[in-house]
Amino acid sequence: MNTNILLESGTGEVEILEFVINEKHYAINVIKVKEVLDIDNITKLPQVHPAIAGLILCREEIITLIDLKYILEKEKQTDKKFKTIICEFNKVKVAFSIDNIVGVHRIGWNQIRKPDDISTNSLVIGNILLNGQIILMLDFEKIVTDISPSTGISEDKIVDVDYNDRSNIRLVLADDSALVRRLLKDTLAKAGFKNLKIFDDGEQALNYLQKLVEEKKDKFIEDVQMLITDIEMPQMDGHTLTRKVKEHKILRRLPVVIFSSLITDELKHKGESVGADAQLSKPEIGELVRTIDELING
Repeated sequence: MNTNILLESGTGEVEILEFVINEKHYAINVIKVKEVLDIDNITKLPQVHPAIAGLILCREEIITLIDLKYILEKEKQTDKKFKTIICEFNKVKVAFSIDNIVGVHRIGWNQIRKPDDISTNSLVIGNILLNGQIILMLDFEKIVTDISPSTGISEDKIVDVDYNDRSNIRLVLADDSALVRRLLKDTLAKAGFKNLKIFDDGEQALNYLQKLVEEKKDKFIEDVQMLITDIEMPQMDGHTLTRKVKEHKILRRLPVVIFSSLITDELKHKGESVGADAQLSKPEIGELVRTIDELING
């Protein structure tokens, strides 16, 4: 499967893979998908989380298979042959079992509506209305992190951060995950940051920055010294947000760090092409603090 459909970054568009489980329609960002495979052989594992179906072999690589039907419906996948989506994020490869593939669609991030349920427990990060059908965009990182907390950003990562008085540094953060926003806030507070403006999508963050520039012109930098953004967000994604900041004649001075589970060696060029000053994968909380220090202090 060709997952490099979108060659340009920051276009405001996303490719989604639509798939079906129990006749319900779901979506995943194509950028996360390495491959789609038909599977008929699973190696079962003893004493594991009930959502872990076992291990599969993909091109001589052993990959953990998560039963999405169990996650969503609390029903086990019973078919002996089924499709799987092989994904990579948070620097981990993982497979998800599904019933069927519908197809790939190119849509605007602004077509992805925020779900009404904004609790940290929701597995839905966006609702897509397409061809009269509601498609639920799932939070695959949360699914994996709930099963194996060490693979993602989690409470235990906070203890690794050293405190310094960083109260003079003002940060703007954009992330659609309520869990990540809370953990980032707690982590950065422990590191000594007190001045944080936090938004749940890129459009809100950009509107704030543009209003700041209207009011203060070049002196906007007194109110914000760095932007930290996720990539996947409804309304406006992080690549588009970064591009708009870096193309702005005044805002371009603002350092931008992309902090996302989608940062891999293969995909870093997307952030580079829109002018990001640094890119970090979400488990690297301590590295985020060090990067802020380096970019702010030169």
